[in-house]
Amino acid sequence: MAVLTIRDALNQALREELIRDENVFIMGEEVAEYDGAYKVTRGLWKEFGDKRVVDAPITELGFAGLGVGAAMAGLRPVIEFMTWNFSILAADQIINHAAKMLYMSGGEFNIPIVFRGPNGSAFQVSSQHSQALEALYANFPGLKVVMPSTAADAKGLLKSAIRDDNPVIFMEQERMYGMKSEVPEDEDFTIPLGVADVKREGTDCTIVARSMTVPMALDAAEKIREQFDVSVEVVDPRTIKPLDIDTIAGSVRKTNRLVIVEESHAFASVGAEISHQIMETAFDYLDAPVKRISTAETPMPYAKNLEAAALPSVDKIIDAVKEVCYL
Repeated sequence: MAVLTIRDALNQALREELIRDENVFIMGEEVAEYDGAYKVTRGLWKEFGDKRVVDAPITELGFAGLGVGAAMAGLRPVIEFMTWNFSILAADQIINHAAKMLYMSGGEFNIPIVFRGPNGSAFQVSSQHSQALEALYANFPGLKVVMPSTAADAKGLLKSAIRDDNPVIFMEQERMYGMKSEVPEDEDFTIPLGVADVKREGTDCTIVARSMTVPMALDAAEKIREQFDVSVEVVDPRTIKPLDIDTIAGSVRKTNRLVIVEESHAFASVGAEISHQIMETAFDYLDAPVKRISTAETPMPYAKNLEAAALPSVDKIIDAVKEVCYL
């Protein structure tokens, strides 16, 4: 096992897939000569040239549309958004074209394209650059939505996304790019889309977390064990759509309690969907109402202390577990 940052794991996945398949190419703002805004594409332009790693102008609608057309023509584009906040400008191409083309063409056109980049909050980038948009894209049939939380997951899921014949929304977290974990040293290492992962085994309460809330949940679980001798299981869906509700429900049937932690806003969120599906599939096993922790229902503040207050935290998770466990 190699120990890599999430940034380097993503870079490794991109490099291996560029080597493996000549139809793969990368396009986005500053991905080539500048090595990427977050250095995820570092060194790839020098190795593969400007036909495989393509700098695009600041026109998300334009280069997203070019990517959709390239996918229709048989290539496998990886389109990088400098932030998913900017993808809003390309939503027509993602939602009305990439997501629907297979259906509208009667199966004539697969769209093997990956849209990737950082999602959610960063560090004091304020209201217009701190939005978690996974629920928006998960709402549309035809799109797969992926959110890794470890370096191994980042590499394995990205390789699977690039090989998939459908459009994949691949959402990273800027705060997590420097986090390190073990990654298998295997150029063919992949993780199937649509399979959740139990990050920590437990018996008394389930926490479902994704992206940056996974390390928070793991930290909270350990503190709860030390303080209250309560055993918490942490489940990471990894893929938001398709959602592996079977793994989540199996955990709830074992622990009888559920806390959902997410960075997005609560209303019409992925957490709301998980909560509803658990009510359908595991209601009789619940010993307490499902508890949800989300970002405050407000545009993200710029001030550091207010930003921290708006976001999920370890302390908020601990309080939620105490509530459902009646501690």
